[in-house]
Amino acid sequence: MPTDDDASEMVAFAQTVARLRARVEELEDTLATAAVHERAKGVLMGRDGLSAGAAGAALARGAGEQGRTVTEECWSVLGGDARRGPSSAPPLGTLPRTPDTGPGRRAPEASAGRARVLAELAGRLEAARTHQDAARALLGGLRRAAAVAGVLWYGVEQPSGDLVLRGHAGVEGAAVHRSRIPATSGHAAVDAARGGRPVWEDDAVREPAGPAPLGGPAGRRAGVAWVPVAGADATTGVVGYLPAGPAPFTPAARTLLREAALLAGGLLRTRFPGAAPGPAAAIGTTAANGAAPGAAPAVGAVPYDGPVPAAGRAGPGGPADAGSAVPDASVVQAVLDTLPMPAVLLTPLWSPDGDVADYRIDAAAPESVDSVGRRGREMVGRRVLETYPTVAGTDLWRGYRDALLTGVPYESESFTYEEVAAGAPSESSYTVRATRLGGRLVVTWACHDPLVREARRLHQMEHLGDLGWAEWNLLTGEATWSEQAYRILGRDPADGPVSWEELALHVVPEDVPQLTEAAGRLRDAADPVDRTFRITTGAGVRHVRFVAEAVTDPAGAAIEVHALYQDLTAQRRAEQALLESERAFLVQQGLLQAERALAKSLQEALLPRQERRLTVAGLRTEVFYLPSEEGLSVGGDWYSAIGLPDGSGLFVIGDVAGHGIGAVATMAQLRFTAKGMIVTGSPLPDALMRLNALLLHAAEGRHTTATMILARYQPWDRTMTWVQAGHLPPLLVRDGTARFLEPPAGIILGATAECRYEEQRFTLEAGDHLLLYTDGLVERPAEDIAEGLARLAAVAAGAVGDEQGAEHLTLRLTADLSPTRRDDVCLLHLGPPEAD
Repeated sequence: MPTDDDASEMVAFAQTVARLRARVEELEDTLATAAVHERAKGVLMGRDGLSAGAAGAALARGAGEQGRTVTEECWSVLGGDARRGPSSAPPLGTLPRTPDTGPGRRAPEASAGRARVLAELAGRLEAARTHQDAARALLGGLRRAAAVAGVLWYGVEQPSGDLVLRGHAGVEGAAVHRSRIPATSGHAAVDAARGGRPVWEDDAVREPAGPAPLGGPAGRRAGVAWVPVAGADATTGVVGYLPAGPAPFTPAARTLLREAALLAGGLLRTRFPGAAPGPAAAIGTTAANGAAPGAAPAVGAVPYDGPVPAAGRAGPGGPADAGSAVPDASVVQAVLDTLPMPAVLLTPLWSPDGDVADYRIDAAAPESVDSVGRRGREMVGRRVLETYPTVAGTDLWRGYRDALLTGVPYESESFTYEEVAAGAPSESSYTVRATRLGGRLVVTWACHDPLVREARRLHQMEHLGDLGWAEWNLLTGEATWSEQAYRILGRDPADGPVSWEELALHVVPEDVPQLTEAAGRLRDAADPVDRTFRITTGAGVRHVRFVAEAVTDPAGAAIEVHALYQDLTAQRRAEQALLESERAFLVQQGLLQAERALAKSLQEALLPRQERRLTVAGLRTEVFYLPSEEGLSVGGDWYSAIGLPDGSGLFVIGDVAGHGIGAVATMAQLRFTAKGMIVTGSPLPDALMRLNALLLHAAEGRHTTATMILARYQPWDRTMTWVQAGHLPPLLVRDGTARFLEPPAGIILGATAECRYEEQRFTLEAGDHLLLYTDGLVERPAEDIAEGLARLAAVAAGAVGDEQGAEHLTLRLTADLSPTRRDDVCLLHLGPPEAD
């Protein structure tokens, strides 16, 4: 029989059991709460690409903002009732065996069981430092929960697209796995990477005995599950799950495997961004655009059953356009401004449950018009459901979402869309195309309603031709103007059109009689009008062509007026500018012709053209002057050959810089001044000094320069004395040899007041020939002056020595040396009488 001691021991034991049971219940509640916390952190890690620490901080921040506990915030993230506490969480338990799982296969429960597995897996992955660590963590967390026997982690290599083994667990030895899977192999893993969707090898295929190519016991290949891993903008890898038995993974296990890959992918981008060899890009897709480590996965990179990834997300959960090289909206707007068609840039606005709640218009082409008439940039900042409210829930709305998630452009079939404007419904036929741009959509559409297309064509025609139309009902006084008509006449559309009777008030006073007369004839006799009037606007006077015709009743009376405005202001201004330019040209041409005629008359009076033969101081003298054949202006080349009172002779040749009447006037001034000074007895160097001072002190605006040679011949001793001011040296031909005389000191006239001129003397012997000339005889374009001088010496020596002798030497030299006469040519040939 039990004793009192036994009773006391039973009571103590019962108390201990009760205390332990309470402790167990407390631990279960704590574990349930921890599982909820870890699962919510796992969702944020996978959805937003956050680390475990950042996910915990986000939950705490959200709880503080909403005024609730962290556990309530976790249930909100998981989609449950935020008011539920940890005590109301589903009970934790093991994953039960089911008849269809086979031995050792466990099916994850949809609530707390899967949450606990993901929470544990998140802890394992948090400690991973390499892809190999991640593979081992996945195997450790999923071995019992999903009956996984092995894990293979492949990365996508660019640009080949091959899959390269980055980590493995539960599969050992080169004989049981492949380190590289070619992109062209047609392997299921490649299909998963290329399509961005899991591939389940559900059928167990019996094979001959031997090592399996991708893990599992020899003699068969199990239903391997290939789940893609999301990168910043596309698929960066594939995780292969090898089942522990021959049966395929259950639906619950598949859900868990997808969520595990998503969780691992989020951690992959935050802990070791080198997820795959080469750029992070999917097979067959555009390469990743340089996403930073930790960037959120691209929308639609890996479709799955859980929350939508938050790349480019504008709502709660992630920064806008994270990880996407999306151009700034202002850049896109600048591109859309050039398009002659409707187009908008849409930014998705995500709901807390991860779906698209609406789209915001961030850029719009000028031809884009919403249901209430807003056009182009007026639509920017508004939401799609605000501008097109009836599109929600339609195939078009679903097409937008598919294009955003998958990256595959959406093209709609032709559909009818009903708009309600000003209380009146209207239907139009459209086709729409949506293309993903990073985390946004570029949407274009075309209207196939004949009336709408016709209106658009009319608008484009008005814009291109600077046209605007107007209509007046003469019976009711009603008037209708097009948008372009308001612009042409500089009138605010809010003020409405101008009545037919008030039209003349907007015309300049000088044109009012013409418009009044034309309008009267149109109204009274239905005569059409086609006139151009000047209209007064706030921007100034515009030239407007007014073309109008009347619609008459059976009696012939005008009842309506249909008119067309055309802005001819730019054309009239161009015509006026052209007319003024022609007038200025004619005036200038007349001045030039008058100047040339005057200069030519002065020049011919001073220098007779062509050859002249003289005898001065006993020397036979040939003088020759011929103006250039190019240009309208005459030049400043000149010569002089006169006898002096003492019986000596003065020979002068010069070249004034420039052309025209100014050059001729300076030439005349130098010619007569030099002659006057020498006749009055001035020495040759003194004469050049004074001529230099004359040019330096010329009237303002007429300052110029000149070159000159002054030569004085004394027949009694045959002495030639000469000075020069920057002129080309004389050429002396003696005994068949031509040489240039060494010039004395002297610089160009009019260059500087600091100058010095010296003279030289030589004896002119019998048979000598002396040539004085200007640069037009020897200069040629792109040729050194030395070459022209050498040519002159050679031609002159040959001409004097041939059978014609020195007869007409000036004409022969000019014809040989300057056939095109680009510049004036002036030449003096001096020879003593004994040369004849």
